[in-house]
Amino acid sequence: MAEMTTSRQRLDPGYSAWTPFRFLAPAVLALLAIGIYPTLFAVVTSLREYQLTRPRSGFPFIGLDNYKTILLDSTFRESLLLTFKFFLFSMPCQLALGIAVALLLHQPGAGFLRSVARVALVVPLATTYAVVGLIGRLMFNRDFGVANEFLSWFGIAGLDWLGSPIGAFAAIVIMDVWQWTPFCALIFLAGLSMIPVEIEEAARLETSSKWQLLKRVQAPYLIPGLTALLILRSADVLKLFDMVFVMTRGGPGAATDLISVYVQRVGFKVFDMGLASAQAVVLMILAVILSRLYIRLIYKEIDG
Repeated sequence: MAEMTTSRQRLDPGYSAWTPFRFLAPAVLALLAIGIYPTLFAVVTSLREYQLTRPRSGFPFIGLDNYKTILLDSTFRESLLLTFKFFLFSMPCQLALGIAVALLLHQPGAGFLRSVARVALVVPLATTYAVVGLIGRLMFNRDFGVANEFLSWFGIAGLDWLGSPIGAFAAIVIMDVWQWTPFCALIFLAGLSMIPVEIEEAARLETSSKWQLLKRVQAPYLIPGLTALLILRSADVLKLFDMVFVMTRGGPGAATDLISVYVQRVGFKVFDMGLASAQAVVLMILAVILSRLYIRLIYKEIDG
């Protein structure tokens, strides 16, 4: 190692033992400022009575009292259950549609279609959550929305999508599926592209069943992408706020009051930052636990 460093110094007089650290320093500082410091601040805040409406009383240390409040908070539990319900409705649709689109684009002879589709699939991903929420408000508008116009083609009367609990919940699920199905398709398409050509061609000659081809040849290459999607989307759903807030504000009633909307209300309407920080820490721990479960239950099957 010392000989390698000496040779580099001969080639570049400005090189020293600290040069690699200088290159890494900007990324490390950005990680500390954007990721680690806010996380530590949230953990410390969650252990205090951090009420912004009473700054003169200070922010006394109260230990785990905020976490005890969370355990007794029925609204928090209901919002968390609603978030899991949202995940259970949206995620299977995204995975199924993503696999279908990926398999369609993976067909032999679809080279030009695959190139065009990859560009088209990026459009929903490039759309911010707030814009997706605005699009959703227009699409599901009771008077001039596209959704009711589509229903009228089949003789179905228009619905008050955003004014009814079931309609509003269905609307946010549909918009989430619209935005993230292309991402699932791209991930699965990348997995399918890793299959050796000769193996897949031999399998196509052995069987004409697309199900057998998917089950025995293509599925093992889809599992790593599936695991990554479950991890990313679980964390994303737990912090999904912009789209839901713009579309429904968590209503009507509490029909779309996902956990992130509830945490925002506690922190920025009640101004109890200590309790909101404790709730955010609980969600972070939950995301980590789910990630470990996905890796243990799904990804390890490849090794077996």
